[in-house]
Amino acid sequence: MDYCSIGSGSSGNCHYVGYKDTNILIDAGLSGKRITNGLNEINVDANKLNGIFVTHEHTDHIKGVGILSRKYDLPIFVNYKTWLAIEEKIGKVKESNINIFENDQVYALGDMAIKPFSITHDAADPVGFNLFNEKDEKISIATDIGHISDSIRESILGSKLVVLESNYDKEMLLMGSYTYMLKKRVMSDTGHLSNESAAKFAVDLIKNGTENILLAHLSRENNFPALAFETSNSILTENGMKIGSDVSLNVLMRDDISKLYKIAR
Repeated sequence: MDYCSIGSGSSGNCHYVGYKDTNILIDAGLSGKRITNGLNEINVDANKLNGIFVTHEHTDHIKGVGILSRKYDLPIFVNYKTWLAIEEKIGKVKESNINIFENDQVYALGDMAIKPFSITHDAADPVGFNLFNEKDEKISIATDIGHISDSIRESILGSKLVVLESNYDKEMLLMGSYTYMLKKRVMSDTGHLSNESAAKFAVDLIKNGTENILLAHLSRENNFPALAFETSNSILTENGMKIGSDVSLNVLMRDDISKLYKIAR
């Protein structure tokens, strides 16, 4: 399987996953032009996409969904509550391109299997995604999660590559300009995952075979890439783990596409 971030951050998110002849997007929270250009950079033709899978209805995850669906006649895969929440926001799309899934069920699409799993976030019915190849190797995408619940942990453990939210530094958030209520929302169990929480979960991931961890969805106001990386590096080191030998750790950027990660076939 191949993975690439077209952009990741509090202002917009889009992930590409491909395997053999199957190519999908997880979210399309950037402009249609930027997503298409990003795909071109990794030699993926947007006309060859098989669909867009939507995690939840917030603008930084759906901005380009309707545009891409109309331009490339793309199916949209979404659960029912999220569809109700995005229907008015994305503009008119073909009824035949609306595909409603059930959370925590496994679906086959071309050469891949895809499982949406429930997560904790202040949205209608948010999900993360597991993506499997024919060897049952797994990629997981888990952002916008207030905390790592037992069910989220179970869904993600065993993944070869994990896109994991590392949204904020607690001290920066508390000292920053957000209102008290917004700070409380971000730190709540239905808000976002902090650098420290992401780093502690990374320890469990590595112990269970994860080879690549990509820190994602960084806040523009309450985080920066070097801080997210060093927080994880510090906690991994405390647990006797070394970046480069035990795991590959990188930070996904908001304004740049990532390299193309290839999971062993």
